[in-house]
Amino acid sequence: MNKVELIPCSNADELAQVAARTWLEEIATANAAGQTLFVALSGGRITLKFFVAVIGLSRARNVSLRGLDFFWADERCVPPADAESNFGAAQEMFFRPLEITAGKIHRICGELAPERAAELATTELKRLVPCNAAGQPALDLIFLGMGEDGHVASLFPAGLEGDGTDALVYRAITNSPKPPPNRVTLGYAAIAAARQVWVLASGSGKEAALRASLVPEGTTPLARVIQLRSQTKIFTDIHGG
Repeated sequence: MNKVELIPCSNADELAQVAARTWLEEIATANAAGQTLFVALSGGRITLKFFVAVIGLSRARNVSLRGLDFFWADERCVPPADAESNFGAAQEMFFRPLEITAGKIHRICGELAPERAAELATTELKRLVPCNAAGQPALDLIFLGMGEDGHVASLFPAGLEGDGTDALVYRAITNSPKPPPNRVTLGYAAIAAARQVWVLASGSGKEAALRASLVPEGTTPLARVIQLRSQTKIFTDIHGG
């Protein structure tokens, strides 16, 4: 599929290194041009490996991430210090080691009711990120993982939004099949609006989901993202996809 750039890796460590190296090259170019980048992060095991790789390579190559603004693709509705919080993990394992200032970190308020948290996250994103003609903020890059059911962010197969034209930027999820049930996630339209989307697809048991996502008639959430975009980049250690 020419809508997908598939980057095969031999294992999760190589995936993390390749994605980190590619990202840091883009950051270095943006830094040299004085450009601010707006990026949305996701959670997951591969993301933690990716954080470690970015920290190591950024120090080795003297590339600063302090000029970036960070948002989230999704968040669980838990307090920020909870072990399940995507923000909490990033704060400890990524932002503090890189000395990212609080003003550059725009977390989703998971301690609030999901509807209110989604509303506030949308307002914050639109306050900083330029919107496209459809009123969707166009992030420079969104990082996504992929679940064994093909879900991305907190968009699950049971919650597909018709043709993906839902105008909500962040949406409240109250029936997630994975705990906790309450979450906040970017909608398909916001993901489609991003300049780039990079999927870090890693782990055993996901081969069928990746394969199903790459066919033109796919119905998984990842397939829907691919269909809505001109290109999606997938770094993967899943063989046979």
